[in-house]
Amino acid sequence: MITISLCMIVRNEEKSLGRCLDGVKDIADEIIIVDTGSTDNTKEVAESYGAKIYDFEWIQDFGAARNYSFSKATSEYILWLDADDTIEEKDRELFKQLKATLSPDYQSVSMAYNLAFDSEGKVISSLRRNRLVRRDCNFQWIGPVHEYLAAGGNTLASDVCITHKKDKEYTDRNLQIYLNREKKGEDFSPRDLYYFANELREHARYEESVKYYRRFLDTEQGWIEDNFQACLKLAACYEKLGNTKARIQALCETLRYDMPRSEFCCQMGYYFLSTNEINQAIYWFKTAIELPKRETMGLQDMTSTNWVPHLQLCLCYDKLGLFTKANYHNEMALMYYPTHPSMLYNRTYYKGKLGESFVSFNEDLVQAAEGKSV
Repeated sequence: MITISLCMIVRNEEKSLGRCLDGVKDIADEIIIVDTGSTDNTKEVAESYGAKIYDFEWIQDFGAARNYSFSKATSEYILWLDADDTIEEKDRELFKQLKATLSPDYQSVSMAYNLAFDSEGKVISSLRRNRLVRRDCNFQWIGPVHEYLAAGGNTLASDVCITHKKDKEYTDRNLQIYLNREKKGEDFSPRDLYYFANELREHARYEESVKYYRRFLDTEQGWIEDNFQACLKLAACYEKLGNTKARIQALCETLRYDMPRSEFCCQMGYYFLSTNEINQAIYWFKTAIELPKRETMGLQDMTSTNWVPHLQLCLCYDKLGLFTKANYHNEMALMYYPTHPSMLYNRTYYKGKLGESFVSFNEDLVQAAEGKSV
């Protein structure tokens, strides 16, 4: 069985740190906590779990702090987490199995990072990250903000998931780091340009965000997943700025980097729905559903493959007066999200519209979904 050092950087995490460490306390052989300036009881919480605690003067460089935490590890493998991450019980069991069976031939293990959930707890946004790495490979963190672990070698795609449970308000901390670097005239890597654009967009600075997404894409050096997301986010900025032509051009630019994906198809569907070109909208929403599932390390919006396009198809067919088809897609959407209030309202609506021909969530509908195109 391999040994594992958990390495974390923290600051004022007394509310969430215990929850995080509860999930890994019987998995990690060693807990390394690097504190960057806590003024609450974070250190006391860490001490109660037997952690080794180190201080690191904050220099506005997350990569440097993470590399320092890695330098303190002594086990064969290093696991990294943030304080607002957790490992759910089912994943704890999977992790224990992984620890007992992992071959030393693997230099890195990637794990799904579940970022967002619907009201029923189903994952709607996820990506994969290298989470567990061999210490003797000396992999380094790159970048002062939105840093990444430059891991390579033989990588295992594990079934273990890490769950993100954001419990702090978003701040402009990361944006200010980028703005300060910009003011100093620092050179930005393509990755910096992309994440700076993201920070600007999240703070509604859309014109500046457009400039940096363009600068990023113009480098022609970005990771394909970042390129694709940059085009989607660029389109969202243009929509906020009221530039419809540029919005569509940005969406179509995703096709430079990959075949159509469900996120792209849904956005095209929204556009044609907004212009009341219903048949075109139907085409794109149906395509979003029919696309094969893809494996990727990049961000995925799970809803764009299931209940969201079905719900939009319900709306499209309703506009055409095709209530049986509209009801079918509403019921299909409910299969994925059975408590969604709008879709429950629609069920009552179509029951009144269709009377005896109304079909609700049942075996007949499932069979229809498997054997018939609607």
